[in-house]
Amino acid sequence: MIQEIKKYYGSQFEPALIEEINRVATFMDVEEGQDLIKPGQYIKSMPLLLSGSIKIMRNDEEGQELLLYYLERGETCAMTMTCCMGNTKSEIHAITETPVKLLMIPIGKMEEWSSKYKTWRNFVFSSYHSRMMELLESVDNIAFNNLDERLEKYLQERMKILNSKHIYTTHQQIASDLHTSRVVVSRLLKKMENKDRIKLHRSFIEVL
Repeated sequence: MIQEIKKYYGSQFEPALIEEINRVATFMDVEEGQDLIKPGQYIKSMPLLLSGSIKIMRNDEEGQELLLYYLERGETCAMTMTCCMGNTKSEIHAITETPVKLLMIPIGKMEEWSSKYKTWRNFVFSSYHSRMMELLESVDNIAFNNLDERLEKYLQERMKILNSKHIYTTHQQIASDLHTSRVVVSRLLKKMENKDRIKLHRSFIEVL
């Protein structure tokens, strides 16, 4: 496992920290579409993503979910860290967007490493900053962009994460991610197809 850690974090972390991660971390290999964190759970460990993508969702009072951001290789979840440090219940829903490989770090090590390793402290602060910028972008999209612009950004982001122009999903799933109705999403997708921006297939969307 240490070779995987060195491959993705060797340029960020000093050798002593990598040795500690290798000693205490739990390796997980998770299939697509699996729940990693559910709302209301207490979080006992923090994920370091080695490969794949994780979708971070937020539930509203009615139980509907809104997409906040994606985690990709070399990243961690700032909201998970906040819950770990405060020993509070999770307010997010983390789902594997693709098959993922990740390391789970015990929460007891987070504070210890923050004082012991400068690279870890920088990594944590950088993760908070990146996630905050993505959250602000999500807020801006909801507040200032109309739904067709949000839909286009959503498809572009999915295409980037999947590294494919073929996006296998349903209109209902897109509607859930964007916090809207399936009928509206279907209408906007058809509008994009008429403009030759996408092509709708039976089980996937092709971005042109």
